[in-house]
Amino acid sequence: MPEFKGPQITPELYTYVLAHNPPLDPAQRALVDITHSALPDQAIKQVAREQGPLLAFLVRLTGARHVVEVGTFTGLSALSMARALPADGTLVALDISEEWTAYARRAWADAGVADRVDLRIAPALDSLRAMPTEPHIDLAFLDANKDGYIDYWEELVPRLRPGGLIVADNVLFSGEVTAPAPGSPAAHMKAFNAHVAQDKRMESVMLTVADGVTLARRL
Repeated sequence: MPEFKGPQITPELYTYVLAHNPPLDPAQRALVDITHSALPDQAIKQVAREQGPLLAFLVRLTGARHVVEVGTFTGLSALSMARALPADGTLVALDISEEWTAYARRAWADAGVADRVDLRIAPALDSLRAMPTEPHIDLAFLDANKDGYIDYWEELVPRLRPGGLIVADNVLFSGEVTAPAPGSPAAHMKAFNAHVAQDKRMESVMLTVADGVTLARRL
């Protein structure tokens, strides 16, 4: 078995990591706080605090102008990416919940990026299939229902420009992907991970960031 070289992530070490990343701005911090206070049972759906700066970094690194997010929740990941877009950039955010995305809308407005976000409330697969079929997406963030990941992937990949990036969240699913229960979300993630690894259109790497993140580049 390969030797694991990473440290155990203790609360102290996690605090250290956050202290050495770009800090959350006031709008991001307020959104984290209100999500945890208003939706305590659902707040785990929010991206980890180190993922906001990572997503913003990737938007800037790729020079992305057209971003698609599949699964928005209360909008922290979209807020982070929208802040990193150029003034004429657009983030298309796909979700099915008016309740959860109401928090997102307020946060985007407070941060001054509402004009960069196109929120579409509908089943994400329908929204993706309604998009132009030619390659035009620079970066996509995938963080929605796990049983839909493969279908979302198959709609996103042909629409990615060469060199475009897909960032898929929760690919380790709390470590359950190694031995998932049949039909469980972890089982869907295991199938998705195998699908990505075999896709010759993409170059991908899986990282042990937060709950597992895969970065995949269109060849």
